[in-house]
Amino acid sequence: MIYNTEIGTDILLAKQFLDKEEIVAIPTETVYGLAASAFSEKAINSVYTAKKRPSTNPLIIHVANKDWIYELAKEINEKAALLIEKFMPGPLTLLLPKKKLVPDIVTSGMPNVAIRFPDHPIANNLLKKLDYPLAAPSANPFGYISPTTAQHVYSQMNGKIPFILDGGKCTAGIESTIIGFRNGIPVIYRLGSVTISDIEHVVGPVTINADTSQTVVPGMLKKHYSPRTPLLLTQNIDEVLNKHIGKKIGLLTYGTYSPSLPEEHQIVLGTIANMSVIAFNLYSAMHTMDVAGYDLIIVKRLPDEGIGKSINDRLNRASTL
Repeated sequence: MIYNTEIGTDILLAKQFLDKEEIVAIPTETVYGLAASAFSEKAINSVYTAKKRPSTNPLIIHVANKDWIYELAKEINEKAALLIEKFMPGPLTLLLPKKKLVPDIVTSGMPNVAIRFPDHPIANNLLKKLDYPLAAPSANPFGYISPTTAQHVYSQMNGKIPFILDGGKCTAGIESTIIGFRNGIPVIYRLGSVTISDIEHVVGPVTINADTSQTVVPGMLKKHYSPRTPLLLTQNIDEVLNKHIGKKIGLLTYGTYSPSLPEEHQIVLGTIANMSVIAFNLYSAMHTMDVAGYDLIIVKRLPDEGIGKSINDRLNRASTL
């Protein structure tokens, strides 16, 4: 079906579409999600189709309150409960053993379900009006840059969905951190907006998942979050420029403009002293660069600490060189 996709702020209209097992794009604090009733296999199939997403790549369920987490998960250990109390609502997703209430299509047939309680007033207002949670991957074609504005969604999903609920620009700018448990030990499956040190302050030491043989959560694929324009993450801008003389190059950098390239071909994302601002601007800048007709986008690597580690993870997966 081809839709006449609309952008608007009518939460009740979004609810009407969702109640009819349609899919709509919704804002969250991280990125815009392509939302469907988590209890409707028909609607979830439509999500996979609209995104061209492999059915082996599971979805995250978004809930209206903490109580829903206990309704959907059959086991919540002490550390998971501490994380719920500390970080929810917020950009943290927990991977927990699912109850039968959760359709297998949501988890790609796996026993654990990813759940989060978003911290966005419009998303939360919508969720409170529904009697079901929402399964919602990012509202973009599979593998492409995640959207952080309603216009980003429209440019990618126009005609594929009926409605985009506009909630302004996403404040976190990158996806949620996903954390599960292995033998009671917290395991980070996807780096994100909540940093490792934030989590360790609450539950003690964590490990980072090194087993990529199976996609148990979104964001584990080696190539993801990618613009159509080739992108290269580097520590040495001048070295890359010298290797690509004659190409039209765009640069994403930090702090100040590079003297090696005209300023009109650069976007300064923010300062290393406040890397949350860089995260806020990252995907929007990548979208801008991707439609500017460059032969190559260069991005300067951040210090691999705090949220910089999460940003570098996104850029490593976006890199095509």
